[in-house]
Amino acid sequence: MNTLMHICCAPCANQPVAQLREEGMGVTGFWFNPNIHPYTEYQARKHTLEGYAKDVGLKLIVGGTYDLRPFITAVAGNIDGRCSYCYQVRLEETARYAAQHGFDAFTTSLLISPYQNFQAICSIGQAMGERYGVSFLARDFRPLFQAGQDYARAHGFYMQKYCGCIFSEEDRYMAAKRKKAARRAAAEEGSLNA
Repeated sequence: MNTLMHICCAPCANQPVAQLREEGMGVTGFWFNPNIHPYTEYQARKHTLEGYAKDVGLKLIVGGTYDLRPFITAVAGNIDGRCSYCYQVRLEETARYAAQHGFDAFTTSLLISPYQNFQAICSIGQAMGERYGVSFLARDFRPLFQAGQDYARAHGFYMQKYCGCIFSEEDRYMAAKRKKAARRAAAEEGSLNA
């Protein structure tokens, strides 16, 4: 089966690519991630993926460009609901490309992440597959997550600290700030009780 895999990053893609290849599938990578911001983050992830693809002989198609304003405009009215839009825009473009270029199926490396909404990705992928007349390969790659992270570290990949959009970076920063404040409060409480 000739499969187009949407790839969010090389650390998430390496194990799904290996798994599908082991099963005898032809896999082509597809980079389309208008959600990733800022530009330096977009470039770091893209360059890492290009290097990985070259190393393992993976054909890689680079779709789209860095473009902050359309993504921000699309999610500005519902920042907390941005992930559904993000999944849809990426999977729709992948399905469209797969259908136009004769792929048997499409999938996404997002399916490896325990931090993503697996059911939402599968539902949206299925809907986009039906819309464009190409099968969505819904695979639970999550058991491979740690192996993918280990592979990425062993190969010196750039490893991002947040999902991709500027709002997920804000979430990461605010969570770290809350943890620091909680530790400080616990330490102060401990010193008062001593």
